Formats: sequence, C-alpha cells, structure tokens
Amino acid sequence: MPDEPTPDKAAPDKAAPEKAGPDKGAPDKGADAPSRSADIVPGPGGVMTDEVGVVTGELTLRTEYADGRVTLRVQYKDADEWYAVTGGSAPLTDPAALDAVHTIAVGLLNRPDG
Repeated sequence: MPDEPTPDKAAPDKAAPEKAGPDKGAPDKGADAPSRSADIVPGPGGVMTDEVGVVTGELTLRTEYADGRVTLRVQYKDADEWYAVTGGSAPLTDPAALDAVHTIAVGLLNRPDG
C-alpha cells in the first residue's frame, strides 16, 4: 500500500519556483530545493514577517531547506508573494530533519481556534 500524506507529514511542495516578490533578497533555490508546505490559520496576532510586518487570515506556510539552512516563509493563500517569517531561519545540518522542523512550525503557527 503506498504511503499517503497525513496531516502530520505534509507532501513535498512540487510547484514551480515562485516568481520574485517582496522577498527579493532570497537566493534562487530552484525546483530541486526540498520544501514542505501546509495551509494554516494563525491565531490572534498573526505571523510576523520581515517584509510587511504581521500577516493574518488564511496563509500557506512553506519550510525550505537550502545551503545548510532551514527557512520559514508564508504567503496569503493562493497569492504569488512569499514573505520570510521573522526569526524563521536557522542552521540545519541534516536535510532529513526538514519534516520534523515543518511539523513543529505548523504546530506552533496554526491556531485556527485562537
């Protein structure tokens, strides 16, 4: 029986690379950079971003791994622009830990009931 994605382990984001948006300073990781995505609804206060401050409402969270670092980004659901989550970047020596980091980030930021 093939593995199916569960809420705890999101499937890899296989979308084409996003066009440059407000996060112009981010390196171009291309389609080969591992990432995970999940739709979230943050609690009161939203998610703080480096580019535009607080974002609220229905968002997509993307956890990316490139060059030994993990980076969290959010976008308004189905929008084109991605924003770096303030404080959401750290060294990650083992790319196999990407799933765990993404699961923790979703658990911390997804608060649909407040």
